[in-house]
Parts: sequence; structure tokens; C-alpha cells
Amino acid sequence: MSYVCQQCKEPLQLDASLVDLAPSAYDMIVASLPSVPASRARYVTDSETEKIAQLPSPSASKAAWQHATPLENSRASPPLSTRAQGKQPQRNFPAPNESFVLLQESMIRSIPSPAPGAAMPKKATLGTQKNFPAKNTNPLLANQQPEPDHSNPTPISHHLRSTMRLFNVLSTRSDIDHPLCAECTQILLSSLQRQLDETKKERDGYIAFEKEVRKERERESLDLSRQDAEKKIERLKYDERAAIEQLRLADKEREQLDEELKLLEAEEKVLEEEEAEFWRSHNEHLLVLAEQASRLASLRAAYAADYATLEKLERTNVYNDAFCIGHDGVFGTINGLRLGRVPGVPVEWPEINAAWGQTLLLLYTIARKLDYTFENYRLIPMGSFSRIERTVGDKATYELYGSGDLHLGRLLHNRRFDFAMVAFLECLKQLIDFVKSQDSTVEFPHQIVKDKIGEASVKLQFSQEEAWTRALRHVLLALKIVLKWTTNGGNG
Repeated sequence: MSYVCQQCKEPLQLDASLVDLAPSAYDMIVASLPSVPASRARYVTDSETEKIAQLPSPSASKAAWQHATPLENSRASPPLSTRAQGKQPQRNFPAPNESFVLLQESMIRSIPSPAPGAAMPKKATLGTQKNFPAKNTNPLLANQQPEPDHSNPTPISHHLRSTMRLFNVLSTRSDIDHPLCAECTQILLSSLQRQLDETKKERDGYIAFEKEVRKERERESLDLSRQDAEKKIERLKYDERAAIEQLRLADKEREQLDEELKLLEAEEKVLEEEEAEFWRSHNEHLLVLAEQASRLASLRAAYAADYATLEKLERTNVYNDAFCIGHDGVFGTINGLRLGRVPGVPVEWPEINAAWGQTLLLLYTIARKLDYTFENYRLIPMGSFSRIERTVGDKATYELYGSGDLHLGRLLHNRRFDFAMVAFLECLKQLIDFVKSQDSTVEFPHQIVKDKIGEASVKLQFSQEEAWTRALRHVLLALKIVLKWTTNGGNG
């Protein structure tokens, strides 16, 4: 026999505790079930009465059976529901709460008869005749009505019938059909727990309502005098009028506050517009400021670069680069050109003439920078063919360059060359005197007297070449001192 869950219709496997259920455990389970209301109790139906009347048993046995069933029916189950009846077996089993013991044939034979001649045959005792309860047996056993093929049931079939009767008891005494599987049982327990919680809440509500009713009754039970009631009414009316007045004042105040709120909202809107305009203007100013700051930074960077260039240019002396005065052994040099001649070191006249042209140009440049005009002479720088012209007297012109040709005209030319060198030395002396008049701290190592500078004559015709070369070196030194003073801003 197989069992299925009465909810999900899934096959079930019974627990071992139900398979080996003892009679005492069966009775304990049945006793723990809730009792059935009397309105639903009906133990002997019309069909059962008709069946008892149809039995071929003595009338005394039928009376004894009908007398014993009311006592048992007080604990019996109510009629089965439509679903439970559909699951009942077709055979009639003993009452669900019955407890019985299987007796062997030897034990049945040894049961004494209650009255002589009342003993029934053995086959009738064992229930071979259908629906005939034995007089000498227990009434519970007489109701079993076994079929001919189940006269001696096996233990397995007995346990199955016990389990089926247990399920029938559970189904008839509750609204739930049994058996159930574990999942359906869990769902059932959750539903019952929810119903229990709702019932508890309803009970708590009833209890609270009952308490309120009792308190109300206690308050009503207090007998207030008429004067106290009138005083209480007057006090309540006064409180009502005060509350109404407060409400009126509150309404008036609320209206005032609404008006003030409208004004504040309008003012807030104006302020928001002004704030938006302010921030717009502020952003524009910030953009202009950022642009001007960028331009200022650019101008400052350009100014710094230009100032650095200016300082560099101010420190730069172009005259030193244009007129580089130095020496090469015993020779004074200007821009690398040797000025003078000594025995053993032949210096070509083109180099000497070019050096004199640079020297005259330097003197001319210094006088021009100092805005000084020479007296009686005018300088004409023309490179290797420079000249000096007298501005008074015969206004003669002297060539400041020489020649190495051996002819008569050389003597006359050298004489004019000597006059030019003396005139140059005179112009240099005038310029030195002007510088000393401007700055007395300037000192020159060699004095100029007529055609001599530092005891050496600048004339070549009657002098030795060494003395002439030394005099030219002194001339270049004097020019270098004057140039340094001029380029250092001594002119103001």
C-alpha cells in the first residue's frame, strides 16, 4: 500500500515510528487529539442500525452491543467529510480509538463462557461467519468484521491498517486531510502560526477595549454634583472661548505673516536678480583682470628682457671693438696693425699707413663724441691716405702716410709726413687738455711738448727708428686713456 500527500499528491514514505506503532502509542495519540463538538457527534447512523438488525445474532447480543456503543461514542469521531469519505476503505473497521490485542486460538479456547450453553463454535469466534460478533469475546473484537481471506492477518497488514486508522482519526478530528509531506506540513505550520499571531493581536485588541470600557464605566460611576457639572461646563465654555480667540489671533497673525512672506519673496527675487547681475559683472571683471594680468606679465617679461639687453649693450664698448689698441713686442698696434719700424723687423709702409689711418680715425671719433673742435687743424680720415689740414694761415694740407721709395721726392714727402705727425700730436695735446679740464683725476704717463711725447720725437726724418716707434707707442697709449675716459661716461 502506498501513501500520497493529500495536498501536493506526491508519493510519501512513512517514518519507521509509524510503521512500528505500538497500541499504547496509538491510544496516547488518539487521546491527545481535540474533542469533537456535540453538535457534530453522531456515532450510530441509520445504516449501522440497519446492519445490526440484519445480523443473524441473538437479540440479547444485539441489545448488549447497542448498550455498550453509547459509552464509546462519547469519544468517537464525527462523520467524515466528503473528501475523507472518498479516501476511506470499503471495509468496515473498528472504531478509530479502539485498542485491541490479537489472540491466539489457544487463548480463545481458554476464555470462559459467561453462561452455560452460550458458547459459540470456534469458527464463529474467529469471525468465519460474516458480521456475527461472538458473545464470549470482547465487544471491540466483535466489531472488526474481518473478511474470509483476512481471518488471520499478518503483522505487516495489521500495521498498515493501524496507520490508516490513525490517518482517519487525524482527518476526521481536524480540517486538514492526512497524511502530509514535510513541505506541506511546513506550509501548514506557517499558516497556523500566522493565524495564531492574528488571533493574539485580536485578543490583545479585545483586552484593550475591555480595559477602556471598564475605565469609562468607573468614570461614569462617579457621581458628580450638579453644581460641579455646571462649573465644569462653564470652565469648558471659557476654555472654548479662549481657544477660539487664540485661533482668531493666530489666523490674523498668519495672514500678516503671509503678507510679510510675499514681500520677502519679492525682495528675495530682486536680490537674486541683483546677485546674478553682480556675479555676471564680477566674472567679466575677472576675465578682463586675467587678460590684463596676462598682458602685464608679458610686458614685464619683455621689459626684463629689454632691460637685460640694454644693460648688456651699456656694458658693451663698441669703441674697444672698433679700435683695439695693444702691442706686439716693441710695436704699438691698433686693430692688429703695427705702428713704427725697428731695424731687423721690417714693417711695410702700407701697414704703417693703415695704422696711421686707424689712429687718425680714432682721434676724430673721440673728438666728435666729446663734441670738441680742434684749433687750427681739421682731421680728414681717409684710411691709408689720411690727411690733416690747417684751418688758419696758408691752410696747407699734410699727408699722414709715408713711402719707402728712394728718390728726391721722398725727402720732400717725408718732410710733409713729419709735419702731419706733429700736427696730429698737437691735436692730441688739445684733446688731453680738454679731458683734464673736465676730470682732473685723469692722468697721462707721458707729457707732450711740441713734437715730443715722453722725450721721444714723432719726427722720422732726423730720428732713429727705435725712438720714432717708441713715440708712436706713447701716442697709442694716450689715445687709449682718452678713449676709456670717453666710453665710461666721463663726458657726462
